Parts: sequence; C-alpha cells; structure tokens
Amino acid sequence: MTVPAVDFHCHLDLYPNPQLAAARCGASGAYVLSVTTTPKAWRGTVKLSRGHDRIRTALGLHPQIAHERIGELALFDALLPETRYVGEIGLDGSPESKPHWREQQHVFDHVLASAERAGGRIITIHSRRAATDVLDTLARRRGAGIPVLHWFSGTKAELLRAIDMGCWFSVGPAMVLGKRGRDLVAAMPRDRVLTETDGPFAAVRNQPLEPGEVGRALGALADCWGMDALEAGVTVLASFRALMATAVGGPSAKA
Repeated sequence: MTVPAVDFHCHLDLYPNPQLAAARCGASGAYVLSVTTTPKAWRGTVKLSRGHDRIRTALGLHPQIAHERIGELALFDALLPETRYVGEIGLDGSPESKPHWREQQHVFDHVLASAERAGGRIITIHSRRAATDVLDTLARRRGAGIPVLHWFSGTKAELLRAIDMGCWFSVGPAMVLGKRGRDLVAAMPRDRVLTETDGPFAAVRNQPLEPGEVGRALGALADCWGMDALEAGVTVLASFRALMATAVGGPSAKA
C-alpha cells in the first residue's frame, strides 16, 4: 500500500530548478502547498502547478522581508480573491529580523485582516521566536481562517495555547531531529498535524529536502503515536483531507 505524501509547506519557486521540482511533485503523487514569500512571486509560482493537480499555491509575504516588500500589500489584497491559501506569513523575532519588528507586525496584521474580510483562508504561519506575538495577533483576528503553524518552536505553554485556539501544525524532518522538537510534536493533537519539508531551506545531513520528502517526519510521528510509518501517513492524509474539506473561503476547494 502506498500513501501519498503531504508536504504542506514547500518553496517550489526557490529550488535551483523550480520546473524540475514541480515535475517531481507530479511524479511522486505528493500533495504540496507551494508557499510564496512575496505577492510579486505568486503568479509565476502558480504557473509551476499547471498540469499538476495536487499542487496548490499560497499567497504570502514573508516576515523576514516584510520591511522590503511592505509596498506589495495592495497587490496582496488584489490577488487574495484568487486563492484560498495564504502563506508564508507571520512574525520572526530572531536578532536579524527584530530591527524591523514594527513593519512585520503591520504586514502580519494587514494580511490577517484582509483574509478576515475575504471570509477566511487556510494560512501557513511562521512564528520563530515570536509564538506569543503570533498567537496574540491571531486572537485579535479570529475570522482570518485556519492557522497552520509551520515548524513550531515555541514553549510548551505556547503550544498548549495554540492548541486551545484551534491551530493546526505542520511538522518537517528537520524539526524532529532533536528531542525538543519531538516533545512538542508528541503534545500536538494528531488530527491537526500535517507534514512539511520547508524545502529547499530545510536540510537533513546537509542535503536540502526535496518536495514531498517527509519520511523522517512520518517516522517521528509514528513513534509519538505508537504506530508504524504507514499508519502515520494514513493519519496525516486523513487530516489533510479533512482540512481541505472545510468551508474556509476562497474561490473554490480546488483553487
């Protein structure tokens, strides 16, 4: 029995050969959410999914470049009606990004407010060293949609708050290499856990992860859940299909 992989956070357009990366997705049968870092990249990234009915493209504005691309918010608003997926967005509290914290907050709140006005979206969110601030903003924008916290690395208390708020989580192979990441994964509700790669940025043994390369993450989930990797894959796929079936906004369930 073969279970299609779920890669809910992958930067297809940033691989050295994006067309080849997309073709590999199609050949593998993986379900992939191709995230973008700027609104200007969205249309070009959508083109990568043509002919591949298991690839969807999210409209994003990454927090690490929010200060450089804040002028693209109007374009974000114009494109939002064309998709039901938003990402990568969020906040980043790392030392190199903190000097632009005000711009990050403005962009994040604006994007969530736009999603809220549009009826909600499925949203993949960056929260490195900023989990509490991300959750505070989400609490003010409850109608923004369904938040999926990508590569969550907050505290256990922040995780419990996120769970209580109805957040989902995407877990990649790089996240589960250490005990802390595995402990966080073990505390996540299994019906709200998806897999991801964050390729080409995330790597295992210095090798960038390919789209859909989530086997190590499934192995860690299987260990946490007391099942084998195949059962873990079936569980993730069922959760993914449940998320896709939600009545969150956007042009259609297929967009």
